[in-house]
Amino acid sequence: MVKMKIDHLGIAVKNLDESLKFYHKILGLHLKGIEEVKEQKVRVAFLPIGDSKFELLEPTDSESPIAKHIEKRGQGIQHIALRVKDIEAEIERLKKAGVQFIGDKPTPGAGGAKIIFIHPKSTNGVLLELCERPE
Repeated sequence: MVKMKIDHLGIAVKNLDESLKFYHKILGLHLKGIEEVKEQKVRVAFLPIGDSKFELLEPTDSESPIAKHIEKRGQGIQHIALRVKDIEAEIERLKKAGVQFIGDKPTPGAGGAKIIFIHPKSTNGVLLELCERPE
């Protein structure tokens, strides 16, 4: 059995600064940082919560996956990220089990992570992200 844990919950937001008023100022969650991930066309805020974190995702381009998600489904949880030790090995293992991915290989994600998304067709409608963080 492969050990995984929830790395973060990706939450799509229209406006990062407005959303931080709730998560940071009202809930009191620590704002670890804000980063732009040009490859994903998003601005990201990290708010640790327990062993995981909330990842608020604001689109920086109307063609970004987050902008399209907000347009289609509105703001809210966009994905659940599972932390893995060896993303390439997990991709191969899951492909052998018939799992479909969005993309062929891991791409750069926020916080120096390597990420890849599992297609919702393989997960009964849930967008899952595999996430390998630098040690």
